[in-house]
Amino acid sequence: MKPLIHDDFLLRNRTAVRLYHQYSENQPIIDYHCHLSPAMIAEDSQFSDLGQAWLEGDHYKWRAMRTNGIPGKYCNGDATSKEKFMKWAETVPATIGNPLYHWTHLELARYFNIFETLNPSTAALIFDKTSALLQTKEFSIRSLMRKMNVEVVCTTDDPTDSLENHRQMKGSFDITVLPAFRPDNVIKTDDPEKFRNYISKLELSGGTPIRNFESLIETLEIRHKFFHENGARLSDHGMDRFYFASFTPAEVDKIFKKLLRGEPVSEEENEKYRTAVMLELCRMNHKRGWVQQFHVGAIRNNNSRMFRIMGPDTGWDSIGAPQDALKMSRFLDALDNTDQLTKTILYNLNPADNEMMLTMAGNFNDGTMPVKVQFGAAWWFLDQKTGMDKHLRDLSSFGLLRRFVGMVTDSRSFLSYPRHEYFRRVVCNFIGEEVEKGFIPADDDLLKPLIEGVSYRNAKEYFGFNK
Repeated sequence: MKPLIHDDFLLRNRTAVRLYHQYSENQPIIDYHCHLSPAMIAEDSQFSDLGQAWLEGDHYKWRAMRTNGIPGKYCNGDATSKEKFMKWAETVPATIGNPLYHWTHLELARYFNIFETLNPSTAALIFDKTSALLQTKEFSIRSLMRKMNVEVVCTTDDPTDSLENHRQMKGSFDITVLPAFRPDNVIKTDDPEKFRNYISKLELSGGTPIRNFESLIETLEIRHKFFHENGARLSDHGMDRFYFASFTPAEVDKIFKKLLRGEPVSEEENEKYRTAVMLELCRMNHKRGWVQQFHVGAIRNNNSRMFRIMGPDTGWDSIGAPQDALKMSRFLDALDNTDQLTKTILYNLNPADNEMMLTMAGNFNDGTMPVKVQFGAAWWFLDQKTGMDKHLRDLSSFGLLRRFVGMVTDSRSFLSYPRHEYFRRVVCNFIGEEVEKGFIPADDDLLKPLIEGVSYRNAKEYFGFNK
């Protein structure tokens, strides 16, 4: 029987096969948005076994396991690593149709040369073989990244981070690992005590007192400059939605001082504060020529009981309502109106927003550069074949597929790089189908730059990694 993972996996026509193997397969990987641990890269850590490598921090797998009736102790609880792996192996056959099924077997094939499907009958042998390999130096964190032909990685880092691990890696690793600025905690005002504690932490990192809104922005500017000096060229903003409300400096200062005192603020006040902070952060991004990314549309921590037990990022998030297009428009326009809108990537979690966000991006492409504002890769729940196909079709219809910067892993797992291969195969199959239907010319002068661009070159150019 033909294995699931083979040379032409997901490639359903001759043109797709040719495009993938000639122009996409061997391109390096630029992973410009992920949640990998800089400390583990700096230390060149090793996993003790595949259970640890796969199941620590992977809320995608935890969610599937719990849905399959697996108790939480086998996800991020106190079960042994092997017990967790065996429960994951029990779940894998139930994930058919879910991207986890394909990702699991791509990872087994690409890292470990294992082409058997994972299930309860194969689990013990696979666990033993992979765990033995993971304990060798050829399977350290850095070696795993080299094995996947990774060229650039951008981690996700809080403004208060010392970036010690990034500095430690500089000049000692042949793969470029850069920090990315993620200041979400500055607008998380729903829990007054947590907010005040965070501002105290930010105050220490900036080395100056934060007593009013002006000093808050001054401290963020200090940290933004520090990140820039340590190689950061991207910011990332994970928000439920875009914020916008008119405000005066006096109003925002008064609201921030209330927050510092732990006093409750109204929804209107929250909106004004968040708008003001986000505008200032985006102006910093423009000042230093960074690319800014907006990931919007998630409803996080829906299950309050499990959030209390497990905390954030453990698999209790879902797709939110469609975005408020007017607020998004007014926010972007406020920056563009003073010519302070930097390169911007918009990611949505609700597929109902595809067409709106694509046409919104077009409003702010002023001809000064290619795709100054663009629609980001299919993200999170949309990061699967059906979601990618819709994303590619919508992007082709409303934007410029030729300029698309391509895939990100958005992952906490060092074994997730085959997701780039998965994406590239989907892209080549999509283009191949269009060629064979006669909708795109079978002209390699047209197809080669398209496939190479979306696979690798567009990201390298857009983010300035070619300099």
